Amino acid sequence: MVARIYRPARNAMQSGKARTRVWILDFEPAKPKVVEPLMGYTSSGDMRQQVRLTFDTREQAVEYAERNGIAYEVEDTPRIARSRVSYSDNFKYDRVQPWTH
Repeated sequence: MVARIYRPARNAMQSGKARTRVWILDFEPAKPKVVEPLMGYTSSGDMRQQVRLTFDTREQAVEYAERNGIAYEVEDTPRIARSRVSYSDNFKYDRVQPWTH
């Protein structure tokens, strides 16, 4: 079973950066999910799929996986640099593009 070590993406519904500085170790599913025929519930016999471990640094997550003999893959997500523009810049007198209603 392979574990995935990654940094979570920022929530698209909020502008904050909470919970994006940690590294997460998730296990990939070993068995496919099964739909229970009577009630239609989705279930799985794989209990490792419910485990999610968080670490402060990537090195801690990798060290934990190596120490416990867990095969892992590290996903590095590139950080996107955002331009810092204030709201008041929309109403500047010497703006490059004209502002209209």
